[in-house]
Amino acid sequence: MLLTGIRLEQYRNLAVAELQPSHQMTLLYGLNGQGKTNLLEAIYLLGTGRSFRSVKTPDLIRQGMDTALVTGQVRTGGVTSEIKVQLAGKQRRVTVDGKPVQRAAELHGKLAAVVFSPDDTAMVKQGPETRRRYLDRALYTSNAVFLRDYHEYYHTLKQRNALLRSGATAGLDVWTEQLVASGNRLMEHRRQYVAQLLPLVHEHYQQIAGSRETVKLSYAPDSDHCFREQLEQCRATDLRRGITGHGPHRDDLVFEIDGQPLKTFGSQGQQRSFVLALKLAELDHLQQTFGEPPLILLDDIASELDRERIHNLLELLRQRQVQVVMTTTTTVGIDPGMLQQSSVYRVDAGTLTYEGSVPR
Repeated sequence: MLLTGIRLEQYRNLAVAELQPSHQMTLLYGLNGQGKTNLLEAIYLLGTGRSFRSVKTPDLIRQGMDTALVTGQVRTGGVTSEIKVQLAGKQRRVTVDGKPVQRAAELHGKLAAVVFSPDDTAMVKQGPETRRRYLDRALYTSNAVFLRDYHEYYHTLKQRNALLRSGATAGLDVWTEQLVASGNRLMEHRRQYVAQLLPLVHEHYQQIAGSRETVKLSYAPDSDHCFREQLEQCRATDLRRGITGHGPHRDDLVFEIDGQPLKTFGSQGQQRSFVLALKLAELDHLQQTFGEPPLILLDDIASELDRERIHNLLELLRQRQVQVVMTTTTTVGIDPGMLQQSSVYRVDAGTLTYEGSVPR
């Protein structure tokens, strides 16, 4: 998968910006708050129709403007397509080669991307919601069927909660059965995905950390027994509280090192290495799924990794012929050889300045 070009109009702080990424590495540098991460977000938007940050659609439109547009050219399986994402108020309209995309699943496999940012490292110490959001985002990128089951579950959950808040019981059994059916499918998606990632995470952690530590990734469903039975047992409590207290909406991911919680017993370096290993495992899984490597978006990784780890990571991605778009506050400290093999852009107050390229 390759992004060959992208144009942004009235997107966040970027009035008009154009980027022609290298097929290898593209470096976006500049002070914080200039728009570098916004560019990565727009690239991710092309492949998924949504941001990798927890924001609402109006937040993506430049202040004072009514609409925004992101247009990208992508090459997948040797076929070039043009994807457009038009934003207006709370609405998003996505087209591929001029044809409207009715369902997000239709974008599946057009431009898969893996994001690594400081926010990802923070999920080790944050609550289950953050890790659950990461898990669902990764699944959303690799599994079109998951998205359907995800939306069905959360739609049903919303309807069941509304009924619980009303205090009525008529129809509750119907919503409960629908929640059980979609919830079981959702849990199975998550369970299978984590099982596939586990050996990949362990392998990459050993490569990154260069140690004998054993790390483990496991899925921790909130429903530790029959979901239907759990809902029946909690029926009275749910009615009293007006909310569904148990289910996949309360699942978690567990990160461990040498059999202990990574959050408590892992050093900062170990936590960062674990998350990076998780991202590389995600890359492996996407490549296995689509038959070609996804795009890698590295946001300010200099704040998370030392120079040696950054060099080793970029060298690994270069050897695997992965297209990389990376942000940093300065080019100082980046291997000169890698800079010579990169397209370099300076980002200043939402303006991109092209500073060099290499043959592709």
